[in-house]
Parts: sequence; structure tokens; C-alpha cells
Amino acid sequence: MNNTLDSANPLLAHFHAPPRERYDEGRSRREAVPLESHAVTTADTGRTDPLDVLKRQNESRLQELVPLRFGRMSYSPFTYLRGAAAVQASNLAKSPRTDLWVELCGDAHLGNFRWFNGPDRRPVFDLNDFDETLPGPFEWDVKRLAASITVAARINGFSPQKCRRATRTAMRSYRASMISASELNPVDLFYYRFRSEAALEDVARYGKKHRQWQESVLSKAARKNSMRALNKLTEVVDGHRVMVPDPPRTVRIDEELADEEMEKISGFFEKYKETLPLDRRVLVDQFSLVDVARKVVGVGSVGTHCLVVLLESGDGTPLFLQFKQAVKSVLEQYLGDSVFELSGQRVVEGQRLIQATSDMFLGWARWHEEEEHDVDFYFRQLWDGKGKIAVEELSPKRLSIFAGLCGKTLAYSHARSGDPMMIRGYIGEDEVFDDIMVEYADHYADCTERDHAQLRGVIDDGLIEAVCDL
Repeated sequence: MNNTLDSANPLLAHFHAPPRERYDEGRSRREAVPLESHAVTTADTGRTDPLDVLKRQNESRLQELVPLRFGRMSYSPFTYLRGAAAVQASNLAKSPRTDLWVELCGDAHLGNFRWFNGPDRRPVFDLNDFDETLPGPFEWDVKRLAASITVAARINGFSPQKCRRATRTAMRSYRASMISASELNPVDLFYYRFRSEAALEDVARYGKKHRQWQESVLSKAARKNSMRALNKLTEVVDGHRVMVPDPPRTVRIDEELADEEMEKISGFFEKYKETLPLDRRVLVDQFSLVDVARKVVGVGSVGTHCLVVLLESGDGTPLFLQFKQAVKSVLEQYLGDSVFELSGQRVVEGQRLIQATSDMFLGWARWHEEEEHDVDFYFRQLWDGKGKIAVEELSPKRLSIFAGLCGKTLAYSHARSGDPMMIRGYIGEDEVFDDIMVEYADHYADCTERDHAQLRGVIDDGLIEAVCDL
């Protein structure tokens, strides 16, 4: 399969066929890859040692931060799963797969869905992490989402029945939403946005108290803006605003190297602006660089280069941008290299394909080092109304509600780049697909718990250094 979603991809030819023909074509894929085959995992036989997978990833990371990565992953099976996209990818690669390709998120676990402000400043609900994005089989994202729901439900202490109910809710929502998406014309599908109002309407069906919970999440997200970041992340020192150090999570650039580094960063920043549309470039040109800090984020990204940039306009308006290292997707060794030479461009272009509305400051650039390898980055806003659900704190009902929102979002994300009618034909319109994905999630949750226990064991034995900060 050609790793691109342009005209070289033979699947796109089906877009020009009548809907019924595309539906039947998708249905025919069951002959080669039966639905039941997706319930099987390779977690018990013939798999690569997960610790070896993680250690290979760490070879190219900042070594002083590797203990922090292992510490965060060791906190629970859910944080382990968040950091182990490469481990699950290695398992998926050995499992039956369809040729129904979409632009994959690549890391569609429960924690990567959230609210954020669209360019019109209205909150939307969508996927929000695309470090691993790459074209591939649609079910790989579905399986990662399903597994993450079951793992999250288990660590919350839910009964097996309630764990399966939450996962099944997401799978049912994915299937129903794919049916709805397949009935939209291409233009309407392109313009579809899952706005906060629609999410609240879905939540309201479960009762007033759940709607109030959702509204409180959105209210908190609305307060997470540049002014709050200014107060939380910076202080004034000798008349200049600077980032507040919080090692090892936030570290300012060494003062002795500040002038040289800032000059290089300014040139690097100019390369980033060249990837922006003209209107965004004119906007960013009204801001000047003030300070830069290295900041550790997430779980799976720990050890990669991540910097936060503070900019200010002439009237003192702050703007925080994050530029985050983009490495090869964990999927590339199994699905083929990206068509984009720069990994930062792969992330940005994939994000634009997947999201209904994307960060208006998305862009990319390559950092050149004389004595080291070049490093690719992508840029985005640091805080812009981002509202995240703490899944570890959810009740069974609220986890099911949230899982349903995620399933719907993932379906529309896949429909934008794949053929929703063919996927609809393949997964069918009854509950067989839901049940199979729940079974897969149970198996992979068992695997994740064993892998997490293995990591905790080697940490306790002193074979791996870990620093916990959660």
C-alpha cells in the first residue's frame, strides 16, 4: 500500500463510485479479513519484549529525562498505555489488518481527546495529539481507543461489566457516527464540527448533573488562556518577563548561552513562519520573542525536545507557542515511511486532515545542529481554551458518556480522509463489530497490565532508573 492519501492511493478510486457499490466493496473486505479476526491479539505469542521497544525509543531521547519518562509510565497501567504507543503498534503490525486506510491519529487513546478553541474562539471537541499520525488501517485507531477505555475503567475499580459497557458505548458511537458520516456529501462532511453545544446536548441526555459536570469542564477550559499562562509560567526579573524555572519539568536556557541561543531560535522561528498562511504570518509578525524555556510534557513525549516560547506584541499582549520535536511515527516501520521529508510537516498535515478545525498557529521547521543530527519540530499554541478530562476520576456513567463522545469524534476524523461508506460496509450495522472490539480491548488490557507490572518490577529491582512526578 502506498503510504499517502493522494491520487496514488488506489482506494480513492472508490470515492467516484455510487454509494451502494462502495458499501458492497467494503463488505467484501470481510472475506479477506473477517471481523472476528480483530478480537485476536499477538500479546501472548511472538511479540517483541515491550521493554526492548521502549529502550530503543529512548536511544534518541534526552538521556537525563528518560528516568522521568519511565516514572510517569510506571504510575498506572493507563499511564503506561499512554506512553507505549510503540508497543501497541508492534502488536497491531502482527495482527490481521484491513486495507481500508485513513489518516490515523496513531495514538487515539482516551487521554488525547479534549476541548479547545477553534479559530473562531468557539470551543470544539476533537482529537488533540498527532505525533504518530500516518495513513494506515482504520481499525488501528479504533483498537487503541477501545483498549484505553478498558484500561482506564479497570484502574478506576469498575466491575468487568461496567468496563465493557464503557468500551461498548464508544464502539457503538463510532459505528453509528460512521453511518451518519457516510450519508453526508463531501462538502457537508468537510464542514462538520463537533462543537461544545452538540457535546452538551449529548451529555444532557444522561441527566442534568452530567450536563453541569460537562459545563464545569468547559468553564475551566475557557480560563486556560494566554493571560493565565502568563501569570502561572512567568515572572518579572530585573524589569524583564522570563519563564519561571521548575526543574526538571521547566528549565530556562542557560544565561551564558542565552544570546547565542536566542539568535539561533530567532532564525529558526523565521523558518516556522514561512510555513504559515499569509494572514497568520502577518499576525505573528506583530509579536516579538521574549523568552524560551524547555518544558517536559505528556508521557510518551518525555525525553524529546519541547520548548515553550513567550512572545509579546507592542501593547504587551502575550502569546505562548509550543514547539515540539517530531520524530518518525512509531507506525512508519510497519506501514512505510511518510511521504513528507520533515516529520514536523507530517504531524501538521496529518492533523489538518484529521481535525475538523485546527490550531491557527500550526507550522513546522527544522533545527540545524553542526555537531548533531537535524531536529524536526512542529509549532502550536500552548494554551488556548484546552479542556482535558481526568479519566482516572470519572464514575462509570461519566466514563461511558466521555467514551461515547470520543467514539463519535474518531469516526468523523476517519471519515474525512477515508471512505466512510466502505468502512460502514465492512463494520456492518449491528453490534457484532462492537462486541469484537470489546473482546480485543479485554485481551489488550490484560497485556497492558502485565507490561506495566514488568516495568514496575525492573524499577523496583533497580535495573531501570525512574523519577515519579505525577
